[in-house]
Amino acid sequence: MPDTNRRTDEASGPFFQVLAADPRSAARRGRLRLSHGTVETPVFMPVGTQGTVKALSPADLETAGAQMILCNAYHLRVRPGMEVVEALGGLHRFINWTRPILTDSGGYQVFSLSDRRTVTDAGVEFSSHVDGARLFLGPVEAMEIQRRLASDIAMVLDECPPYPCEHDYACQAVDRTLAWAARCVEQERAPGQKVFGIVQGGVHTELRERCAKALSAMPFDGYAVGGVSVGEPEILIAGGVSACVGHLPFDKPRYLMGVGWMDQILEAVARGVDMFDCVIPTRLARNGNALTRSGRVCVKAGARKSDPRPIEEGCDCAACRGFSRAYIRHLLNVGEILGVHLLTAHNVFRYMAFMADIRAALERGQFEEFRRRFYQTYVRHNQEIHE
Repeated sequence: MPDTNRRTDEASGPFFQVLAADPRSAARRGRLRLSHGTVETPVFMPVGTQGTVKALSPADLETAGAQMILCNAYHLRVRPGMEVVEALGGLHRFINWTRPILTDSGGYQVFSLSDRRTVTDAGVEFSSHVDGARLFLGPVEAMEIQRRLASDIAMVLDECPPYPCEHDYACQAVDRTLAWAARCVEQERAPGQKVFGIVQGGVHTELRERCAKALSAMPFDGYAVGGVSVGEPEILIAGGVSACVGHLPFDKPRYLMGVGWMDQILEAVARGVDMFDCVIPTRLARNGNALTRSGRVCVKAGARKSDPRPIEEGCDCAACRGFSRAYIRHLLNVGEILGVHLLTAHNVFRYMAFMADIRAALERGQFEEFRRRFYQTYVRHNQEIHE
């Protein structure tokens, strides 16, 4: 069954363009042209690991302003399996999402499922987290899965080392990542599919620099910074980004994987990053937390029991237009799934609006002013204490 959702935006111009650059930082405003549509950058991609962004429909995502989502090749290989997705017309048709999709190769599962896998120079052998079945994932297999999913952007297979780890282990992970990247870039792709390399190296600056330079010499369409936000101190996350980005090509998109909080995103944009993903907006919603321009609000807290205000004053999302904090808290406390849906819809909307504000500031040449104003009101962790 053919993918009837495929568009032709890709043919109307170069894959990636830098449209504006901030003179006081490395921030830039760009545009990606992909088979399923144009993506304005900097962009945040909601995470739909198993083919769905938790608690939201594709229509909800479009209403929130999502341009692109992330799905995971490892998880979709395990369930429902490639044969099912392929027989039903590819991933876009299967999940009824007409806009671009980026697929992670399964490299993150090398880190997150460390107790269920064995890594060798050939690839990774997993014991399925579902039924214990053995699954081998090497660079050839990872690219074949993503080709059959027909995602717009496919990620190479990489080894994401944990924090902390010995320098020798991080060095071996970089060597494997580079060897696997060289195999991945040679593999057959779906029509119009782009492939990104991933920089590893842990917290070791010299390893990240070496990996970034080696990947830049390979013919990838874009480059990602991987292996950050895996338990290291906050200051080392920024250091890991800085150690990579300056060694990646200016004229190709840069993607920071798995990050993060709004302030982390803003600082990474200032360092020249174009693309982001993270589970924070959806995970925090499931735990009763809303994300606002000023920081986090615990809607599930007892103080919200009779609170008539919307989640966030001045927000135009459907949850804030129609419902009070008191009602959403009630839904959460009685276990009604509408509560999680409304909070998730708000959080994703807030992230999409935040990225749109960054893009607008870059277009106006006012990024540093926006950055300064952001920190005048934003408190990441303890907004619920100060309200």
